Amino acid sequence: MPRIPLLYYMVIFAPIAFIADRVGVDPVIVFVLSALGLIPLAKLIGDATEELAIYTGPKLGGLLNATLGNAAELIITIFAIQAGLLELVRASLIGSILGNLLLVLGLSLVLGGLRHGTQIFDKRTAGLNATLLLLAVVALAIPSLFDRALVTAPNSELLFSEGVAVILIVLYALSVIYSFTAKPVLDTGHGTGNVPAPVAGPALSAVSTDHSGADEVHHAKWTLRFSVIVLILATVGTAIVSETLIGAVEPVVQQLGLTEFFLGIIIIPLVGNIAEHLVAVQVALKNKMELSLAVSLGSSLQISLLVAPVLVFISLLFGERLLLVFNDFELIALFGATIIAAFIAIDGESNWLEGAILLGIYVIIGLAFFFLPATVAIH
Repeated sequence: MPRIPLLYYMVIFAPIAFIADRVGVDPVIVFVLSALGLIPLAKLIGDATEELAIYTGPKLGGLLNATLGNAAELIITIFAIQAGLLELVRASLIGSILGNLLLVLGLSLVLGGLRHGTQIFDKRTAGLNATLLLLAVVALAIPSLFDRALVTAPNSELLFSEGVAVILIVLYALSVIYSFTAKPVLDTGHGTGNVPAPVAGPALSAVSTDHSGADEVHHAKWTLRFSVIVLILATVGTAIVSETLIGAVEPVVQQLGLTEFFLGIIIIPLVGNIAEHLVAVQVALKNKMELSLAVSLGSSLQISLLVAPVLVFISLLFGERLLLVFNDFELIALFGATIIAAFIAIDGESNWLEGAILLGIYVIIGLAFFFLPATVAIH
């Protein structure tokens, strides 16, 4: 009988959170229970997607991952938009990118470096992913830089964000196409010997199982029918628990004295992405830094080019106006993290000290947003 991952047992917190909310338990407790319940649901969505990818093949499987890779966080932010918590949504987008580039990559480098010493990877693939991410972040930040000039013209402000969102989605589609059609570059001096290195792109973490090691064969643990059922049930469960989580945000902010910015930058991204974070760390421990970098950089690219622009149009369905406009503090943290991650990727090697520095920067940013007054950071 296959062993059940310990994380799956945490799914019991999902119905407990739902019941606690309905019987009027303290919102802080409901928030904590909901967050704990969302973690295994996000993992179930990811695992079901991976299982489906085995049946559909690497190309369609990569497309599934490129579409559903951040499904849990997308669902959470949709309910936040419905509740009118737009600052929380924008902060969670930035927080997801920061979490991938600083927390996930930092943990991967520290643990991988402590076990294997200096780790070598194909700097061409990692560098290309880092370059794509830098370009995506610049495109995502442009509306924020021009917003001060457009703030007196609300219609132009919205149209500008919508236009940028369309372009970002097109660029995402092109990056997916590129990741499927570009020929792998032979790795002649790093990591895996003469095994073809994976191509860059947001679908990389799904298709890279074909390139991460010639001697590793991946077999389906679940049947196709079971995978589909798990995906549907986990998605529905995520939607239900997300509504409970978001409903407790405002009472939590008032009772604990936290801000929406801190919840969005730190807490919400951790809840929605922790399962994916664990994957990146696990493959780093197996000395597969190319795949670890692909997960952290690819997920950040997906947030920048797909999730953020899609939410712009979803917000209109709820009568809200989610502009791609971030405050100066968010932009500084975003550019800093992206540039640091790019420098780590371009030299083709990593060590535990670099990871420790990334983790230190993440903690500093967390402290900064913890103490940042909400009135200072309002757009």
